[in-house]
Amino acid sequence: MSFNLSLLPPDEKNKIELDKQASFLVWKLKEAKSGPEAIEEELSKINDADEKVFFQQAIDKYKRVMGVA
Repeated sequence: MSFNLSLLPPDEKNKIELDKQASFLVWKLKEAKSGPEAIEEELSKINDADEKVFFQQAIDKYKRVMGVA
């Protein structure tokens, strides 16, 4: 079964993008390509409080999955 992500509502597309960014930032942190300040910088760019919470939850999820302290 395939899903066309372009057919999703804009808020769902944004959540997928935030999740991808969180995954990438934690991977960079794990590989020592960036520090925790990169996560704080991305968080400061997000204006919506709900999106900030979602992004922080995604960061925490990927830290657990990737074994980053």
